[in-house]
Amino acid sequence: MKKIFLALMITAFFFMSGVASVDAADFVERRDFEKYASGFTGTFILYDEVQDQYTVFNQVQSTVRLSPCSTFKIYNSLIGLETGVLDMEDVYTLFPWNGKQYSFPSWNRDQTLASATRDSVVWYFQELASRIGEQRMQEYLDKIEYGNRDISGGLTTFWLRSSLQISAREQVELLRKLYAGELPFLPEHIEVVKRNITVSDNKEIRLLGKTGSGFEDGKWELGWFVGCVEKPENRYFFAINIQAPDGATGGKAREIAKAILRDLEIL
Repeated sequence: MKKIFLALMITAFFFMSGVASVDAADFVERRDFEKYASGFTGTFILYDEVQDQYTVFNQVQSTVRLSPCSTFKIYNSLIGLETGVLDMEDVYTLFPWNGKQYSFPSWNRDQTLASATRDSVVWYFQELASRIGEQRMQEYLDKIEYGNRDISGGLTTFWLRSSLQISAREQVELLRKLYAGELPFLPEHIEVVKRNITVSDNKEIRLLGKTGSGFEDGKWELGWFVGCVEKPENRYFFAINIQAPDGATGGKAREIAKAILRDLEIL
């Protein structure tokens, strides 16, 4: 009996040690960042890889799951590449326009993965999801533990204010794992997606990110911007989401995130 009790105690010790290591990073609360998000409810969270430290505004909100909207295009792209639905050469990722007229003129033409990512072309990624298929899509969301992993809202709509949800902190953790090679994606596929989401690159500072906007009943109610700042000596992974009765867009979230990154002297 004593041996059994000792074994249980040792097992518990190592289990608790593992749990502790997950949350080992420090958290620095920055309530003053509220000045950047006037008129919105939201959160900003950043992970400093070298310092192993999180900087966060509205820590409670950073754990609340919301629809990822177009930020899911990062992983939709990766899954498309891994399954062979997409080719690494951009010219071979061409999907023909279906002829439907959209309110965004840039959507009304044939698209490649690069152009569809740049202009956030919803119909392209809906077609991509259809070609990936429900089974493979679910398998990959389970493998990478993406938010609540729920695609029940429909294969072409689950990430668009529907069943799939993820928190800002989970967005940051996924990006950290992606860069660390801890997700089931080939390095060359990751490089393709990184190139497609590069916002700016001046050789010393590279900003990568993807916006997402939630539209409902004629109003923009949710905005996201998630990404990474790469510097020669460090990497910073971040996510921001904002909500409002109207005016909460991915573009606005990106504007706020860049202001905060400048405040932190990262940009």
